[in-house]
Amino acid sequence: MKHYQDTTVATMKDVANKAGVSTATVSRALMNPEKVSAATRSKVEQAVIAVGYSAHSIARNARRGESRTILVIVPDICDPFFSEIIRGIEVVAAGHGYLVLIGDCAHQNQQDKSFLNMMLTRQTDGVVLLGSLIPFDISMEDPRILPPMVMANEFAPQREIPTVHIDNLTAAFEAVSHLQKLGHRRIACICGPEEMPLCQYRLQGYIQALRRHGVTVDPQYIVRGDFTFDAGSQAMKQLMRLPQPPDALFCHSDIIALGAMSQAKSMGLRVPQALSLIGFDDIELSRYSDPQLTTVAQPRFNIGREAMLLLLEQLQGKTVSNGSRLLDFELKIRGSTAPSLRDCD
Repeated sequence: MKHYQDTTVATMKDVANKAGVSTATVSRALMNPEKVSAATRSKVEQAVIAVGYSAHSIARNARRGESRTILVIVPDICDPFFSEIIRGIEVVAAGHGYLVLIGDCAHQNQQDKSFLNMMLTRQTDGVVLLGSLIPFDISMEDPRILPPMVMANEFAPQREIPTVHIDNLTAAFEAVSHLQKLGHRRIACICGPEEMPLCQYRLQGYIQALRRHGVTVDPQYIVRGDFTFDAGSQAMKQLMRLPQPPDALFCHSDIIALGAMSQAKSMGLRVPQALSLIGFDDIELSRYSDPQLTTVAQPRFNIGREAMLLLLEQLQGKTVSNGSRLLDFELKIRGSTAPSLRDCD
């Protein structure tokens, strides 16, 4: 493939000639890709690479004060929960001519300044936060020099950032209430990290459901961990050592629930006959466990989609309130929950 010499500054006309289209079509393909066909867009993209126009495009955007880049900060890129949210963000971003960069802030404190520098030097037009823990201190910065931000999945009013999420408290309440309707009384809760607001809301939903049905909250039935298989496994071991082990579990994530399920099986417990489990999130793995996992389904793709649309509104100069945008959840009842054996006697 022929490339232009570095000394030649490629123009949009060069791209148009190479692709065999008009300069207007090149402009639409680069700035509004949804307005051209996939075949035309592909020809333009190949021509851009061939003539070396990309560097010129970046310079042009920089002169206009744009990077056409969105930074998505993920609490842990290894957690499969975030994949669909990111896909929702990317579909909308690509449709509006934006590139998405992923920043993983798990154990990456050394990158604090890198993330902040990207914002302060306008290397990104906007930021989508997929958690409430921001890996840099924005309190000391003038908010006018930071790009627009949106929070997805979490809800932290103190951040004063527009947010898209579900009602975690009500979702947890309904999940635990389902276990109670099945006749379970010794219901334990395996929680995620205490500092995460969504975990606080899910724990409150668990507590409120118990109290609504006149059940005393037993601190021994509340175990904390992180969103990993191992956390679910270790919590299961701890709970089964109690004088009166639980007969049902509400877990703050599917990953935790699947770890607990695996450990229960290794201890000779049958699920759901001896132990009912409910997870949270409805990740793809939850449908391939044995038995399939009952879980709270979050509209993960739509959370990402709505968050990106909210960010685009800000980028277009529209005034966006810092309030909360609630999306619907659904309790998916599958094979990991069953009536209590006490009710079957």
